[in-house]
Formats: sequence, C-alpha cells, structure tokens
Amino acid sequence: MKHSLKTALLVTVTALACVARNAAAELVVEPTELVDQQHCMFCHTPDTPFLAPSFHQIAERYRDTPNAHLMLEDKLRRGGRAHWGDTPMPVAAERGGPLSAEDAKRLIDWVMSQ
Repeated sequence: MKHSLKTALLVTVTALACVARNAAAELVVEPTELVDQQHCMFCHTPDTPFLAPSFHQIAERYRDTPNAHLMLEDKLRRGGRAHWGDTPMPVAAERGGPLSAEDAKRLIDWVMSQ
C-alpha cells in the first residue's frame, strides 16, 4: 500500500511540475517600452475592444492561422486598411517611429500570448 501511494504522489508531483514548466514557457512578458513607443494602448486594450480589437481578440483570431506572424509583422510595420471596423492601422512612423522586424516579433509574440 505504501508503495502505490508513493508512486501516486510521485506521478502527481511530476505532472504538476510539467504544468508549471509549460505555463512558464507560454508566459511572455509585455515589452512595455515597445508598447509605449508605438502607442499601442491608444487604440488597443488587453481584453476589451476600443478603437481597435483587444490583444486577446487578435490572438484568438490568428492563433491557428498559418503565417499569421508574417501578416501581423507587415501590419505593424507598414500599417494597413481596417480589418476590424473603421480604424486603419497607421504605419509605425506615425505611431512612434520605425519598428524593426525584431521589435515587431517581440510585440507579436506578446500579443499572441494573450
């Protein structure tokens, strides 16, 4: 009896460790300096539509879309027509300055983690 209780406890602890490790791997820290520089919060919020979709809505829409990162990077860097209402995405230069591909990826990774 002691042996199976010990085994069950070991399995439970191992499972919890795996869940914690996966949760930590999926956590992406907000790149606050980029969010501020690009004035993201002027139109977006984490979870409620405002002038543009929430970050959560964007993540939900594009999570399973092949090559979504490429499309979103293009939209972040070059702007584009409205896909979610009447407000188009301004080019990066109009939002706070040029945006490198690397910085766009950081923003996209964060948004997609929502």
